[in-house]
Amino acid sequence: MEHIKKHHMRSIFKSGHRITVEGPVQAEEITRLAFHPDLDAFRRPTEQQEALAEIAALPEGRIIIAHENETIIGYVTFHYADDCERWSEGNMTDLIELGAIEVADDYRSLGIGREMLLTALEDQYMENYIIFTTEYYWHWDLKGSGLNVWDYRKMMEKLMQTIDMTWYATDDPEICSHPANCLMVRIGSQVPITSEEQFDRVRFRHRFMY
Repeated sequence: MEHIKKHHMRSIFKSGHRITVEGPVQAEEITRLAFHPDLDAFRRPTEQQEALAEIAALPEGRIIIAHENETIIGYVTFHYADDCERWSEGNMTDLIELGAIEVADDYRSLGIGREMLLTALEDQYMENYIIFTTEYYWHWDLKGSGLNVWDYRKMMEKLMQTIDMTWYATDDPEICSHPANCLMVRIGSQVPITSEEQFDRVRFRHRFMY
């Protein structure tokens, strides 16, 4: 499958901050900019910046960034699932994962996550993909947000609904291990029915479930 990427950019002004949201960006752009030290939810900031550059260089990889001046203050990643995960078992070239979304602490509650997702979906080629994301409560910043696990899940669901992602059932053990965990999915308008059927076989290993 050919992966076509069309760059989009938007500027927003929130609470005294003039922020540029753009992507998909090239690896060189990620390494050129500074990386906010609070972007440490998944690994140390320098390592996360390197990881984003590596994803951007992948044929299917897409990185959307938000930056103020010359500092990245948020990002969203899209890429194939890791080979060790069930979501790679179908060998689907049109199934991509919304792998991570993060915004630096001082910029939260400004709607930047929403703006990054909207920028990603401005590229009409995204209609050729099934986009999925796995939400696990142990990845959520419950302490920093002050939210309980259910309110945080509602917040994440609302954010993902920005791009019409909806809850999908699955028998994946990690997702089923806690009722707050969930699978959210968006099926693009150009995705063939054969891919939808293959995705059903991936998300349910037991045929009687679907």
